[in-house]
Amino acid sequence: MTGRKRRVAVLFGGRSAEHEISCVSARSVIDALDPETTEVVPIGITRGGSWHLLPGPPALPAETGRMTEIVAAAGSAVELAVESGSGELVAADGSRRTIDVVFPVLHGPRGEDGAVQGMLELAGVAYVGAGVLGSAVGMDKAVQKVLFAAVGLSVVPYEVVREPEWREDAEGVSARIAGLGFPVFTKPSTLGSSVGIVKVHGQEELAAGLSEAFRYARKAVVEKGLEGIREVECAVLGNDDPVASVAGEIVPIGHEFYDYEAKYLDEHGAELLIPADLKPDVMEQVQRMAVSAFRAIECTGMARVDFFLRGDDEVWVNEINTIPGFTPISMYPKLWEASGLSYPELIERLLDLAVERYDAESTKSTGVRELGGS
Repeated sequence: MTGRKRRVAVLFGGRSAEHEISCVSARSVIDALDPETTEVVPIGITRGGSWHLLPGPPALPAETGRMTEIVAAAGSAVELAVESGSGELVAADGSRRTIDVVFPVLHGPRGEDGAVQGMLELAGVAYVGAGVLGSAVGMDKAVQKVLFAAVGLSVVPYEVVREPEWREDAEGVSARIAGLGFPVFTKPSTLGSSVGIVKVHGQEELAAGLSEAFRYARKAVVEKGLEGIREVECAVLGNDDPVASVAGEIVPIGHEFYDYEAKYLDEHGAELLIPADLKPDVMEQVQRMAVSAFRAIECTGMARVDFFLRGDDEVWVNEINTIPGFTPISMYPKLWEASGLSYPELIERLLDLAVERYDAESTKSTGVRELGGS
């Protein structure tokens, strides 16, 4: 990269139900990159999965009056040359240019779940965030809970329901869930941003809650609804030696819980308390648990870990998000800002971590012997 700016491809949009949120996050990331040292390559991915090099960053809802959606007509078609392992972006006319780092600001399936990360591995390019394994596990709320419990982290009582199981034995599934006690929360196992989550107050609402979850995934997680809890989040940053930010608290306003509307549509839907009003020992406990959760799923780069707290001695890990929101109101950058790391500094640190991990892994042998080797 001597003599030129670092070329950073920012991926956003994508094929999941979190398409629009991804665009808003990407705009914030692009705005934070230093134009003196960085050449931004904005790549929007349509809902159909095609990649398009855009002339500029995606528009914010405040600028257009609506959420942004990537369409094919917005830019010129491009693809990543995965066959060469050289990190090259190929345009429709066959021209190529090398990408130094990819920042995938993608939320949900086919973006945050290891699919894109695997493609970036094949393309031989450094990328921000967790690798294939960490991304895949971090996307699945059911699998991550198993790993959390395995390292001694407390998780809220839950049940996993697969769609065929519900179709074939609704009565048995209902009885199993009733054992948790109502209310419960039904969630798609592989989605974020509170999309598809329903608070089920009683048995009569269970079918509707699971039906909503199965709109987005073939597996649902049903969690016991805890009373008198606080929702706390903690950000983690790093590779081999991750560190945790101060924790922050989310207090929903006018919403029964921190749902999609409270997060993104209602500007007064929640109050963010940063740092959270926690006793020092509880703050330290949350930070330790956040790093433990990060390591449990083999995460790298970044993650936001969400917790439930009750009183001073009950702390549960709720879930981990390997590509947390980067919108102007998102907790991940706000938590780091409160911890002394500004938004632009955070983005640069994430890019550096991506290159650091890529360089470290590039030194490892593929296991393939050269012809004539012993």
